[in-house]
Amino acid sequence: MNSYAPQNTSNKNSLPTTHTTSTPAQGMSIQVLERATRLLDALAREDEPMPLKDLAQATGLHTSTTHRILNDLVIGRYVERVDSGLYRLGMRLLELGSLVKVRLNVRTVALEYMRELHKVTGQTVNLALRQGDEIVYVERAWNEYSGMQVVRAIGGHAPLHLTSTGKLFLSAWGSRQVRAYVMRTGLAGNTRNSLTRYEDLDRELSVVRRHGYARDNEELELGVRCIAAGIYDESGELVAGLSVSAPADRLHDGWIPVLQDTARNISKALGYEPYRQANND
Repeated sequence: MNSYAPQNTSNKNSLPTTHTTSTPAQGMSIQVLERATRLLDALAREDEPMPLKDLAQATGLHTSTTHRILNDLVIGRYVERVDSGLYRLGMRLLELGSLVKVRLNVRTVALEYMRELHKVTGQTVNLALRQGDEIVYVERAWNEYSGMQVVRAIGGHAPLHLTSTGKLFLSAWGSRQVRAYVMRTGLAGNTRNSLTRYEDLDRELSVVRRHGYARDNEELELGVRCIAAGIYDESGELVAGLSVSAPADRLHDGWIPVLQDTARNISKALGYEPYRQANND
């Protein structure tokens, strides 16, 4: 199994634990979260920014408590403080909402296409999105005969430079962004095939840009190879990667055209128009 997949280590035969112990600190954290949610809900109900006093009254919180929690929410960009001392919902909520929307839309549109691709290849088909410096697997198509050892658990994640889908996202970045990624992550390797030097990664990304698809040559897990093609939304932005994972001795390049066609069809279903994008470029 993929080392990044969540593992269930519980004993199936053991009885569930029925008692829990809550520390004062945990209780305080839950209380703060509940109060922060009340403040966000109050701001969401109003079209215009709200003053501190009105927020305290709407939530039943003390003014000093309201002010303290709002300050934390402002730092996290969940709330924005405007010049006149009023508060409104912040851009971080829009960013998170957009991410959730993309995930839901892509998964809904892609699943039937993924199942058809699985029928053609007989191997595991993965749908993954970028989350920070990692990809996260959000959907898959497979069966018990498609090599269970290469199934990526939904919710599993992996560094960008170790996966075929991750390389698609890196290839869409400029050299400055890629170098910043290298500095942040140190290009830690997972196997002897992992690309752990900037020069090697840069050369690999040039190949990805030229060919329009990416490979994982046993870089995340020995014995497993992957190929991936990009999925684009109506604005032409790369939003996901569609990949086929297989035991290293089963994956072959004959699947690349159908993989690319499938990714292209999913992109079109999301509103992507390649000819329009080419004219815009």
